[in-house]
Amino acid sequence: MPRGSYFARAASCVAVIGFATAAQADVLFWSTQARPAEEAQAMREVVLSGFDGAVDYQPNEDGPWVTRLRAEIEAGSGTIGVLGALHGAFSAMDPDTLVDLDDLGLVAASDTFNDLARLGTGQMQYIPWMQASYIMAANREALPYLPEGADIDALTYDQLIEWAANVHEATGDPKFGFPAGPDGLRHRFFQGYLYPSFTNGVVRTFASDEAVTAWEKFRELWEHTNPASTNFSFMQEQLLSGDAWIVFDHSSRLAQAFNERPDDFVAFPAPAGPSGRGFMPVLAGVAIPATAPNMEESRALVEYLLAPETQIATLRATSFFPVVEVELPDDLPPAVQAAGEAIAKMSASPDANPGLLPSGLGERGGEFNRIYVDTFERIILARQDIRRVLDDQRDRLAEIMEESGAPCWAPDAPSEGACPVE
Repeated sequence: MPRGSYFARAASCVAVIGFATAAQADVLFWSTQARPAEEAQAMREVVLSGFDGAVDYQPNEDGPWVTRLRAEIEAGSGTIGVLGALHGAFSAMDPDTLVDLDDLGLVAASDTFNDLARLGTGQMQYIPWMQASYIMAANREALPYLPEGADIDALTYDQLIEWAANVHEATGDPKFGFPAGPDGLRHRFFQGYLYPSFTNGVVRTFASDEAVTAWEKFRELWEHTNPASTNFSFMQEQLLSGDAWIVFDHSSRLAQAFNERPDDFVAFPAPAGPSGRGFMPVLAGVAIPATAPNMEESRALVEYLLAPETQIATLRATSFFPVVEVELPDDLPPAVQAAGEAIAKMSASPDANPGLLPSGLGERGGEFNRIYVDTFERIILARQDIRRVLDDQRDRLAEIMEESGAPCWAPDAPSEGACPVE
């Protein structure tokens, strides 16, 4: 699906005149983020209260957000001053509808995020704003069993496997924990971590030789994984119970462990493979539409949102982490402190290779995720031949991509139309 078609999917019958306006505000901040009432209130009363000007913060679901934006762009004028959205929303837009923000000189600490924000152009089409992600965590009792010379903040998959094996041998129990239960986020590990780290892709490279290697490595890791992982969904529970000493999960699903026993656990980046340190950032950015009524105020608000103190206030309000280098205050909850440091190290690592959230799949998103879950169950749990499983699943994946028309997302190379399964 070519760029610009994001707007074409919105209902064209809605006119700008039908929308509520913010005539009394200097800047209308139109966002898909911080939508819950408590977060939206914190954005208005805490995060934005220090801005030297009036801001009307209006969070919306993706549908209304894009419908209004599309209508204003088609009309050639509008009231939206600043846009807040995930990377996927901006990547589906025509860059000509966004203001070039290079002259602001604002960048994230991660060069990878800055490259994403250029949307394939030479200019910053949006500015990275805040991030969340999945991380690794471990019981401190596991630290003595790290491989000799290994840096916990820069592990490779081979070192992670060796570490899990060392713990297994020393304790007599497999202590790696994986969220493979019914409500676990196992598919995100494969889409955002394993595949990018070994294949530098997730769709194009699904059945590649490099993918075979990736699954071989995960099989090695599974030999040292608690077999009850097929019932694990929130890894904080297994950290607290001691059923797992080394785990992977979303930062929010590890929070209880760090908040209850902060001295017992450490958080650290995901491991790296031959194609870099694959990780899945939930990256939000801020942009200015070409139809913004007050460019000077819009630019000032974008600058304000990237200030270190505003980034900390945003973290408190939304639990999304800063994208600029900041020193996290000591009074943050232990889980926020630990996860924030791990995410910052991961996203700023020189070998960072983000595997973005799937986008453009529409109602086929669940089927897309199921491909990776089924592949895991056949290869790892049923011990079926890796090459045969990947070849079988390739056709199903290709059908989903073609019928949805979803273009490739990072780290896959861009595509014209549906992302191909090569």
